[in-house]
Amino acid sequence: MDQTKINRINELARKAKTAEGLTAAEKAEQAALRREYVDAVLGNLKGQLDRTYIMDEQGNKQKLKKKGE
Repeated sequence: MDQTKINRINELARKAKTAEGLTAAEKAEQAALRREYVDAVLGNLKGQLDRTYIMDEQGNKQKLKKKGE
């Protein structure tokens, strides 16, 4: 997600707090931008966790496993 979209999210959040509020189109835009932001953050986190290893007492690397595996 690029900085212009993040700036737009912040701009819409500030406008929503004012007495003016958001129009229906702006609310839809805000929801779409927020969803895109959350998806980007989750994707980055999953990628980082996929590259994470844990060392056991013997010095062996073990890949992180998903809960329940």
